Amino acid sequence: MTIASILTAFIAFSSRYTSIHAFSSNYSPLTASKSSFRPNSALNSFFGNSKHESIGQQSQLSPIPKGISPFEKSLSKNIDIQGDFRKRAKGAIDAAIANDVKLLEIEFPPLLGGSQSKSQFDDFDNIQELDKNKDWTMLLAPMFLGDKDFQKGKTWLVFPDLKECELAKKEWAGQRYQEATFTTIEAVTNFLGQANSGNNNSEEGVSYDAPWGSSLMSGLSQILGGKDGDAGLLGDKSVLDPIVPGENSPAKLWFLIQPGNGGPVEDWVNCEKMHNIQKEPTMVIVNGALDKVRGGFYPAVFFPKLAATIDRFYNKFESIFYLKPFSDKNVYGWLYRVYPEPWQVVWENVKPGKDGSPEVEYVVVATLDKKPSYSDTIGMLMKASQSNK
Repeated sequence: MTIASILTAFIAFSSRYTSIHAFSSNYSPLTASKSSFRPNSALNSFFGNSKHESIGQQSQLSPIPKGISPFEKSLSKNIDIQGDFRKRAKGAIDAAIANDVKLLEIEFPPLLGGSQSKSQFDDFDNIQELDKNKDWTMLLAPMFLGDKDFQKGKTWLVFPDLKECELAKKEWAGQRYQEATFTTIEAVTNFLGQANSGNNNSEEGVSYDAPWGSSLMSGLSQILGGKDGDAGLLGDKSVLDPIVPGENSPAKLWFLIQPGNGGPVEDWVNCEKMHNIQKEPTMVIVNGALDKVRGGFYPAVFFPKLAATIDRFYNKFESIFYLKPFSDKNVYGWLYRVYPEPWQVVWENVKPGKDGSPEVEYVVVATLDKKPSYSDTIGMLMKASQSNK
């Protein structure tokens, strides 16, 4: 093995920590502006192409959170937007669990709010996203401790890799945070696969799907560790909490923190394996970019394993807290949902304020039973904008 091959593997495996998300120049089907692309039938699939009809304004709709508009930067820097998101998500998770919904999706802009608030138009890297999603979920998990079903390690924090798990355990050392089980996608998949290996009814392929280059990095870490063992290039394995059947396993609730998004596609493949082996826990994927998975962003010819998961797994997820910005053709708005409510298409009516600064009015222009397509959403926003002129 040459030094060059090792370095190449390291660069590929480390892409989760180095990818840059510059919305002003990079392609993003969820938030793309007029200058970046124009919608077409392929892109519509990111938001589903099924027919939908407005079901009219609902008196009990959750109002859209304040301070989320890129025109409200001063407000967003001075309010706890993410805390508001967590409260809404907690209620939605409770409602879904009460209805025995097992596969849940949460999507929201993790960088909004606080002194370093960033909207979809700002540049940010994947490290910032990972850190914010990690911290957001660390603060969400203790909100379930009032129910004994979620205590004593029955809530699992499932990180995309060992380094993120290590950081979280060190940064969130308080007892209320340590009440959860800290683990990784790899550790859970391997544990469940081994525990289920003697089951004659077990499915094939329950072993962990490792990202390309990970075995090289693991080997290099062992070599550098010498007689002392693993050098910890991929993280400190001692931070993983033991998984003990009859104690903290099976879990009641799995929080999967940003799997796949900005990292290896194998994360998404392994999520399905986890659920297929152990269906009892409620799986909550936090900012896992499932629209990209379902919408064909990863061509089946190059990613056949991932493509095979879509119909049998990812199309079954319920969007329980979903907040996505739209900006195209000089209109701004949001697609919003809090389970079990319908979908809301919300237009930003931006007008001059008394002091000359922009003033934003959020207008619900449609409520729908099904998630609308990209082009339908933009069309509704454009119609609202044109009717206001």
